[in-house]
Amino acid sequence: MDDGLAILGCGKIGEILAAGLVASAWRRPDQIIVTARRSERAEELAARHGLHATTSNLEAAREARILVVAVKPQDVGDLLAEIAPEVTPGHLILSVAAAISTAFIEKRLPAGVPVVRAMPNAPSQVGEGIAGICGGAHAGPEHLKLAEDVLSHVGRVVTVGEAYMDAVTAVSGSGPAYFALLAEAMIDAGIMLGLSRVTSTDLVVQTMLGTARLLSDQHMHPVELREAVTSPGGTTIMAIRQLEIAGVRAALLNAIQAAMERSRELAAGHE
Repeated sequence: MDDGLAILGCGKIGEILAAGLVASAWRRPDQIIVTARRSERAEELAARHGLHATTSNLEAAREARILVVAVKPQDVGDLLAEIAPEVTPGHLILSVAAAISTAFIEKRLPAGVPVVRAMPNAPSQVGEGIAGICGGAHAGPEHLKLAEDVLSHVGRVVTVGEAYMDAVTAVSGSGPAYFALLAEAMIDAGIMLGLSRVTSTDLVVQTMLGTARLLSDQHMHPVELREAVTSPGGTTIMAIRQLEIAGVRAALLNAIQAAMERSRELAAGHE
């Protein structure tokens, strides 16, 4: 076992992570192993990224220290049973499988294995993601730091207690869908007002991007930005009034609460 990394079940999120690690030169391509269920998929990954690809999870666990669990949640139990004979406390298990607790993983591996659970999101595809991470019973600060080092190559990382991982899922994991719905509605509004679809889409997408950069780069509170754009008796205050009458703020609060409760239900179903 060397200090390399293996991505077990290299689907979409696994390939995004592998590509980010290779592009950043965090590890040499030959230090990153990816596994796939089908040999055709393994060959495709090897050709595209220059990685060591295999259909054997056991081989990957034998050769790499950091094991990223990237299979579908319903497949995690079978994967852990497969690799358990090769896993030791010298490994780090980094799970990006949604709704799978660290305790679920720990119970299926030898005693003392450090486990870090992560919830990345879709913007990781363009290096602008954010992931919440938490450590299991045997994960120390050094394991959290290593997990953060891995995930930081596709975005930012925040550390939370495991009790808050369902909230992370509801806010940032599902968050891109909320913004996409808002963008869709704004684009349709532009079309309704006579703009072409192309122009309306450009206006909305760039406005969303620019707003995010303002909030991030200028460290502005959303209230500051809203007040800066909203002049007395102007167009924006009339729009905000209609949004408040429609209960948009309350609807978002309720939606995110519902997403968190569903995440908890899914997690309970895997225990």
